[in-house]
Amino acid sequence: MGKIKIKIGNWLKTNRSEAIILLILLAIGAFLRLYKISEYMTFLGDEGRDVIIVRRLLTQGDFFLIGPGTSIGNMYLGPLYYYIMAPALFLANYSPVGPAVQIALLGVLTLFIVWYLGKKWFGKKAALIATLLYAIAPTVIFYSRSSWNPNIMPFFALVCIFSAWKIWQEGNWKWLIVEALSFAFVLQSHYLGLLLLPTLGIFWVLSLKNDWKDKKRRKNAIKYSLISLSLFVLLMSPLIIFDARHEWRNFNAMKKFFLERQATVSARPWTGLPKMIPITEKISTQLLAGHNLEVGKWVTVGLVAGVFWLLSFRWKELKKKKKQAYFLLFVWLFFAVLGLSVYKQEIYDHYYGFFFPAPFLLLGAIAGDFCKKMGNLGKLVVAAILIVLVYFNLTNSPFKYPPNRQLQRSIEVSQKIIEEAGNREFNLAVIAERNYEGAYQYFLENEDAPIVMIDPQRASGTITGQLFVVCELPEEKCQPVNNPKAEIANFGWSKIEEQWEIAGVILYKLVHAR
Repeated sequence: MGKIKIKIGNWLKTNRSEAIILLILLAIGAFLRLYKISEYMTFLGDEGRDVIIVRRLLTQGDFFLIGPGTSIGNMYLGPLYYYIMAPALFLANYSPVGPAVQIALLGVLTLFIVWYLGKKWFGKKAALIATLLYAIAPTVIFYSRSSWNPNIMPFFALVCIFSAWKIWQEGNWKWLIVEALSFAFVLQSHYLGLLLLPTLGIFWVLSLKNDWKDKKRRKNAIKYSLISLSLFVLLMSPLIIFDARHEWRNFNAMKKFFLERQATVSARPWTGLPKMIPITEKISTQLLAGHNLEVGKWVTVGLVAGVFWLLSFRWKELKKKKKQAYFLLFVWLFFAVLGLSVYKQEIYDHYYGFFFPAPFLLLGAIAGDFCKKMGNLGKLVVAAILIVLVYFNLTNSPFKYPPNRQLQRSIEVSQKIIEEAGNREFNLAVIAERNYEGAYQYFLENEDAPIVMIDPQRASGTITGQLFVVCELPEEKCQPVNNPKAEIANFGWSKIEEQWEIAGVILYKLVHAR
């Protein structure tokens, strides 16, 4: 520990200006992720469901073997995300803001690792450029301010890549343990993390090849490979146990999704090659260009031209380690883009989580090399490009829009329901386009309200004398009495007794019609 402090102290003395710039960038990144986080954070049904489960873990010791279900394929993730949420929720006194802050802080730590890797691989300029753009990118900020399982993926994916580098370059096989543990977190945050596996596999083979002739290092490689595999299986074991108990439901769903559902994923990777440029353009737009389509196109052209320039005119001059860093980055991005190219459905921004930092590192690396090779002209060109990118990223910042106040809405509506329920049991339903009961249910349960969720198989024991319906649509689209939603239909014939407008939604109290 003392040696680390000495190294940091020496670095600060000799790199004071860089340290100041880094601290400013980290402060900007932290501000953009934490500013009014309770008002900007997403808190809908999924987030409510998650904190309900984690609260039951903390208050009732209700352990679980699976995590959230995926939106497609009828698959379940592992439960690791729920377990790492637990300390944050507990420390925040069961406020959902706690896990959201945890994600934001993890985002700041990811930002620091982007700088560290950028500097180690490509130099100071590249690191600072990548860090600046990563700090202000609207997509990255958006997914760094809410508690949601895919939002931990950028951090753990970057740790995987860093670990692979340490093993490959230094022969330090202990890092394989870090890589295996991190990859388990990646997979349990989103199954698209599987696209990281080819990269990790290739560099495991290359590392093994490097050390195979040395008896001691070969022994270390085998030893830590077995330990890492065991730890990975251990972290995945809750999901495996669940599957074994339920006729391999999850495994069969994954098998069907990847091998049989040709409408979703192509089993022939080469069919995705023509789509790689359009996918790259979309990635550039969403991650680097602040969602501006026109700028995204030019960034894609610039990146392709930059890679061509690098390989054609600069490659021979680069030192071996920098070439190897580029190689790792190219492999990471190639399999990411190819994997997304064979996916036939809509690609959402959070799907990029397993390679969020990669485009920023590539852009920073090419820009840094261009400055070095082209001198003042290169610096002027890079400065002009940076000004454009910073402008569009900041003008399309999430703060351009007013806070959604979803958390506050859930609290206010829940308090009104408790007040109007009068200590009598009640049922709950939500009419919305993208929301369901979980967000309101969490606060009702947290206040020990007598809420009862209707179970169609036990209708007589779960249908109460009153149903509160939260409608987030325009009033003319609500129609709570005749709405076909199961939670309303199962309540039976009803009539509206009262209604209120609260926090931008309409709350109805329904009772049975006689």
